[in-house]
Amino acid sequence: MDMRIMNFDSPAFFQALHNLVDGGAGEKSSAPTQDYVRDAKAMASTPADVKEYPNSYVFIIDMPGLKSGDIKVEVMEDNVLIISGERKREEEEKDGGGAKYVRMERRVGKFMRKFALPENADTEAITAICQDGVLTVTVKKLPPPEPKKPKIIQVKIA
Repeated sequence: MDMRIMNFDSPAFFQALHNLVDGGAGEKSSAPTQDYVRDAKAMASTPADVKEYPNSYVFIIDMPGLKSGDIKVEVMEDNVLIISGERKREEEEKDGGGAKYVRMERRVGKFMRKFALPENADTEAITAICQDGVLTVTVKKLPPPEPKKPKIIQVKIA
């Protein structure tokens, strides 16, 4: 069979074949990556309140039913506060009672929030307390820089 009849000798065919084999390595895809989609879902499902006080910033997030070991609070080098963790489904008892869920509305899975901290945030003075299902993360503010005093130069009389 002559390959030219099926149009296999055209440059467009070879370019398409090359892209299929390479996975489009030379072209940037506009589709979001799987990690981005997962992080976006985790962030959207974790609402937070942020308050600013004269000496601190306070982040308040509802965390019902979570233990402190299920919550992770960290600060990245570029002043990004990350609050993350995972809410797991309760293990069903194997008592032979045959209980099954009729409705499951409570959210389970990973959660995460990222907050860009301002320059005056003291990343060495951060506290996190989870009480009654509410996580409160407090970030102290750095003291404002002292204003520079002008240098006084004595004028000599010659």
